Amino acid sequence: MKIKPAGKIVILILVLGVVVGGYRLLTGGGLLSKFMPGEQAASSQVPGKADLPQIPGSAQPAPIGNMAMPSTNPAAVNAPEIRMLCYAWNAQMGLMFANGGPKTTANSLMQKNNVNLSLGRQDDNDKLQAAMVDFANHLHKGETQPTAGATFVIIMGDGSATFLKGLNDNLAKLGADYKAKIVGATGFSRGEDKFMGPQSWKDDPHAAMGGVVAGVIRDGDWNIAQKWLSDNNLKTNPNEKTYDPDALNWVGASDYIDAGTKYIAGYSEDRPVVHNGKPTGEKKHIMVQGVVTWTPGDVNVAEQKGGIVPIVSTADYSAQMPAVIIGIDKWCKANRAEVEGMLQAICRGGDAVKSSSQALNLAGAVSAKVYGEKDADYWVRYYKGLDESDAKGTMVHLGGSAVNNLEDNVMLFGLAPGSANTFAATYRVFGDIVKAQYPNLVSSYAPANEVVDTSYLKDLMDQAPAEQKPKETSKPMVNIANEGATISSRPYNITFATGQASFTPAAKSTLEELLRSLLVASNTVVEIHGHTDNQGTMDSNQKLSERRAFAVKNWLEKNGQRNFEGRIKVFAHGQTEPLVPNDSEAGRAKNRRVEIKIKRVNS
Repeated sequence: MKIKPAGKIVILILVLGVVVGGYRLLTGGGLLSKFMPGEQAASSQVPGKADLPQIPGSAQPAPIGNMAMPSTNPAAVNAPEIRMLCYAWNAQMGLMFANGGPKTTANSLMQKNNVNLSLGRQDDNDKLQAAMVDFANHLHKGETQPTAGATFVIIMGDGSATFLKGLNDNLAKLGADYKAKIVGATGFSRGEDKFMGPQSWKDDPHAAMGGVVAGVIRDGDWNIAQKWLSDNNLKTNPNEKTYDPDALNWVGASDYIDAGTKYIAGYSEDRPVVHNGKPTGEKKHIMVQGVVTWTPGDVNVAEQKGGIVPIVSTADYSAQMPAVIIGIDKWCKANRAEVEGMLQAICRGGDAVKSSSQALNLAGAVSAKVYGEKDADYWVRYYKGLDESDAKGTMVHLGGSAVNNLEDNVMLFGLAPGSANTFAATYRVFGDIVKAQYPNLVSSYAPANEVVDTSYLKDLMDQAPAEQKPKETSKPMVNIANEGATISSRPYNITFATGQASFTPAAKSTLEELLRSLLVASNTVVEIHGHTDNQGTMDSNQKLSERRAFAVKNWLEKNGQRNFEGRIKVFAHGQTEPLVPNDSEAGRAKNRRVEIKIKRVNS
């Protein structure tokens, strides 16, 4: 139940004396928006480009040899207790195995690395922030090993820009060395976080306009829908107190379980209608038709009501949602051995879960204890992800996560030669989305390099034996023959020299935008459709559209080889499919376009 970044910021403000500018995490939703509905953009808008680099799949596990299973007995560790709070989230399976139980057990990886770790569940980001502030305050008072608050928290990485903005604004009064920083990641959501709605929305994204979705606003799952809207050039209504028939509308939820409950219960209310941000004087009775949530929220929706399907998820946007670990910089630097020991245990736990069903089953049992919900089989089943029949007999895909080993962390933070810093891009993209739609709540946030400390992972890389050192990761393999349904389609105005297939200087920024936008969608087929206006002959235009489409393909492959080789298909339409009449220069300019379609790969 990893709850979300903004959640109930008002509570945090009351408790901690936070200012509005310290708002909260991009992925949180919140009470603040409920009490301050005017603090958002005035009108509906197409979300800013969610341009994320792709993480090239999950790394192969390093050899685990005869790694013993941890026992259920408490460990005797001669080290201070480290307290970590985390969501109920399957992306933490490697962590669960590494610890052996809610508290470190004998023969566990944590014990072997001299780490004394206590795990607890907390789905409310405001409470996660409060726990870190409490810890930092006691540290500031001179306690070298505070027993109050949380030493570390784990959140959804796509919401970390605003989460850290709110948290670090509070910590600033203690001094610069008390800043909260990310030190690593335990895993990824790879399908369990999703946007669910009627089948008609999946078949035709434009059918979602005027639709109503429940979710935690500015949460990681909300981000999934924002990315999908952007890729389809569709609008979102950032004001959850109004109804815009030309946008996707939102009903705020307190957490991801509440989001599912609102759909199950058929939540409804009356709202004033707006058009381009202006009241029309009309009223609309709205009802929740879709939801953004994660496991167990998606399972609850399917079992208790059904009738909606996953439209898009982190299985498609694989770079979006790492489970990042956050600690107080001053404590981490003073306890480097403990931080590195904890990360080493988590990474090796990732290797074990990737390699061994026994390790995965044990991690599921620990998850059930830490989260206080369900049983081992439940968490293992939905860690893997599976298709199940919902309450109305429709097959839907539920769950799906992955664990990180050292190589996954190295690739995520751009530490491997030639790798992109995919975390930094995720951080920036979704921070910008919140800033654009809610400028009075999040006016700015720190750059990623100020809130990430990769020195601990670098030390682990240097110390790792040869068999555990990160290897060059091969490009993701996509079988074009298994092409499935379209996820999104959007025209791009990539300008070419007149009558030629060479790009104009102005095309560069559009191409780079396109590159970033496509990188997020791993395990997809990319179709490039070339179109021209009606100037010239049918035959010459057909050939020109083909050359221009191939020019885009070649540019993408040159600038992102590992991400695009063998994944792109080209279609040339010439002048046969105009968007608008070719009876004016403005119309002809719209028809000279490249349209990008992203399609799923059927398993």
